[in-house]
Amino acid sequence: MAGKSDGGSKRQWGPATEAVLAGRNPSEQHGFVNTPIYRGSTVLSPTVAQYLGKGGRYVYGRRGTPTLEALSDAVTALEGGAGTALTSSGLSAITTAIMSVTRAGDHILIADTVYGPTRHFCDTILKNYGVEIEYYDPLTADITPHLRKNTRAVFLESPGSLSFEMQDVSAIAQAAHKHGAATIMDNTWATPVYFRPHDFGVDIAVQAGTKYLGGHADANLGTISATADYWPKVKETTGTLGLNPGPEDVFLMLRGLRTLPVRLDRHMASGIKVAQWLEARSEVQRVLHPALASHPQHSIWKRDFKGASGLFSVVLKPYPQPAVNAFIESLSLFGIGASWGGFESLIIPFDCTKVRTATKWSPGGPTVRLHIGLEEPDDLIADLEEGLARLAGA
Repeated sequence: MAGKSDGGSKRQWGPATEAVLAGRNPSEQHGFVNTPIYRGSTVLSPTVAQYLGKGGRYVYGRRGTPTLEALSDAVTALEGGAGTALTSSGLSAITTAIMSVTRAGDHILIADTVYGPTRHFCDTILKNYGVEIEYYDPLTADITPHLRKNTRAVFLESPGSLSFEMQDVSAIAQAAHKHGAATIMDNTWATPVYFRPHDFGVDIAVQAGTKYLGGHADANLGTISATADYWPKVKETTGTLGLNPGPEDVFLMLRGLRTLPVRLDRHMASGIKVAQWLEARSEVQRVLHPALASHPQHSIWKRDFKGASGLFSVVLKPYPQPAVNAFIESLSLFGIGASWGGFESLIIPFDCTKVRTATKWSPGGPTVRLHIGLEEPDDLIADLEEGLARLAGA
């Protein structure tokens, strides 16, 4: 019936259609369009046999509810994987994905441009458990020289966090697979609407649903999509660790997913318009946005990605930090805050200098990251124009 999707259907719907249909079966919900919030831990079984795992669809709240199943099925349909595990945050999805394929004595390659908390996890907990960490230049397509006998996994993030370098995902995945190593990718920036990692050889695709999937800055969640070869490992690790996102957050993610493609189209269009305007400003040294022709890896984005989100960075001319602070604080439509992907525009200053180990970060000026929300782009440009005047004046 209308509104029904099996989540893992072989039919290739467009992403907007899939976002509307996937993970929904109104016939199982008394005709209601949306799967309701199921709160619960105990699931009663009518027989001993069902309690012992012989035929029961649900056995315990932590192991799945109709609400969790609906989101998992919907994300699986969008990702094109074999299954999707849900966690309470994007970071927990990243750490769980890595732990599902590594053990003591292994060696793992991490892109030098990854999300800061990913690096912190690798440098602390993962290293303490006996996994050897090596960071590599994300622009290196041939990672073969970095691969060792004990290399178990290669972690990618494209574009890179904060600095937006684009990786040649297919080439890296191909080299890793020849070596027998798994590939994991943080795909939060593009989401599976604009880039499906599994189609490019990635075994495990992670996204922080906290960002664009939810879209309203009011919920936290992480997703881990895996291919058939790696789904059993991801499922077992997630279950063994007892990871279980709250039902309200899952429900909010389901609601956000239905409008994800529409919102992303607006984020992309507005983001490119603002980025192009900034690129022409005398106060700006360069804009780090993969969809701009000026981006060094624009050809990779154009070849592999179907779109861009509203997140990018700007390298300013060498103004003193107090002037940069005055610029940021003078903005009325851009909040100063972590995260992104919601309807609201954001801006933060950043500096990658002290965290890079395999590459050198030397942009030549102070840097800020912007998230372009769903406001009118002309209003955002007017706000930035006033802020840049404050920057020059300060």
